[in-house]
Amino acid sequence: MSRISIYLNFMGKTEEAFTFYRSVFGGEFIGLQRMGEVPTAPGQPELPEHERQLLMHIELPILDGTILMGTDMLESMGHQLQPGNNISINIEPDTLAETQRIFDALSEGATDVVPLNLMFWGAYWGTFVDRYSIRWMFNCPEQPA
Repeated sequence: MSRISIYLNFMGKTEEAFTFYRSVFGGEFIGLQRMGEVPTAPGQPELPEHERQLLMHIELPILDGTILMGTDMLESMGHQLQPGNNISINIEPDTLAETQRIFDALSEGATDVVPLNLMFWGAYWGTFVDRYSIRWMFNCPEQPA
């Protein structure tokens, strides 16, 4: 089922922020995954121990089906939190064809484009900053062959 969610980035404060958001909205966390649980990509160094406990992904359902999602950015990877990279609109269409169509249309004239690629969590993922300086992120489950 298609959905749109709000994806928030933090510098080591995701768990603290989402604990606060849960105190406001109620509900339960979904899909909590720590950085240390993520497979290391070939050629990538191991994360420092203090970053292994940070959050790779967390979801909190809030008002009327809206989902807040979040992640920690990593100093060791050169990430820097700044206005413009702290929030994304996350689009999750039902099909890869629809995902590609929307991605291609919205990314016309975009910057910071990462094309759709199959990721370790089993979804096609891509991102960009559109011509109006809005960051979009796409996730589409891998389609059966």
